[in-house]
Amino acid sequence: MTQNPSHELNIPPLLSSEEPGPWEELNPQSSSPLVILCDHANNRVPKSLGHLGLELDVFGKHVAYDIGCEKLTRQLAERFESTALLAHYSRLVIDLNRHPGDGSSIPTISDTVEIPGNSNLSPDQIKQREDALFWPYHNQVEQILQRILDRGQTPILCAIHSFTPVFRGYQRPWHIGVLWDRDQRLSTPLLEHLQALPQICVGDNEPYHARNPVGYTMDIHGEKNGYPHILLEIRQDLIGHDEGISEWARLIYSHLKKVLGQVDLTLTN
Repeated sequence: MTQNPSHELNIPPLLSSEEPGPWEELNPQSSSPLVILCDHANNRVPKSLGHLGLELDVFGKHVAYDIGCEKLTRQLAERFESTALLAHYSRLVIDLNRHPGDGSSIPTISDTVEIPGNSNLSPDQIKQREDALFWPYHNQVEQILQRILDRGQTPILCAIHSFTPVFRGYQRPWHIGVLWDRDQRLSTPLLEHLQALPQICVGDNEPYHARNPVGYTMDIHGEKNGYPHILLEIRQDLIGHDEGISEWARLIYSHLKKVLGQVDLTLTN
């Protein structure tokens, strides 16, 4: 899967030396086999792309990033004392959870919002975004997983995402969604734990169905490697403020920790 960025494109670099790299790694020295991934942590856009032709208020919305997930991931990494990886740039530049070449990888329209800066891109411009942001992020995921394997452990992956309370006029009832595809080692027991809580509404492959498939990150790093993995979707209004983030970090930690003590770490491939 590792790709080597090309330095032969006939266009200016995407990122300047003054801008942050494509990712931030938390707790790289952790001895935990758990890796927490946040593909849509930030709404940043490289300066070379301006604002992609958009009004600035768009970058405060779901189309640009998963609201609340950066802080939630940081708190979970602290509680679990595990490694986490945060993406530094907006999914409007390139979506790290979509396969390259997929129509939604570099969207020209997202949730009815037209993105002028993504229209009529040349193959070199597309490759530039993949080389500068997509592959470095996923190559780093691979390096983290290899470190865990080198310690004699089986990696466990948890992806953190958030979803909008309302979609096309429909009020979504779920507080949290547990997404899974073929591997149910984490999803089944975690669903049982969460569904036993009377105060929350839990979605089983809701509000998105993971068999579409679950997305690039869990598909490539989890399913194809046979590592236990799970994707969690938390409703954005619940983690759009510090109090809510802390509460959901506590709840997820409490129940996922119990599940991790039960999981079969035998590789499925």
